[in-house]
Amino acid sequence: MGNYDDIIDLPHHVSKRHPQMSMWKRAAQFAPFTPLAGFAEAIKEAQEKNKKSFEK
Repeated sequence: MGNYDDIIDLPHHVSKRHPQMSMWKRAAQFAPFTPLAGFAEAIKEAQEKNKKSFEK
């Protein structure tokens, strides 16, 4: 008997209290975000600095 044999065939739970979330709202939870504030700007500044050094 495996670890989950007792629950593997049970029906999926559907809440009677909370409506199901739409596919779009669920997807929004996993949308990209910026965990490092200012990181994009730092990369852009470094790119511009390096571009100027190559132009010389």
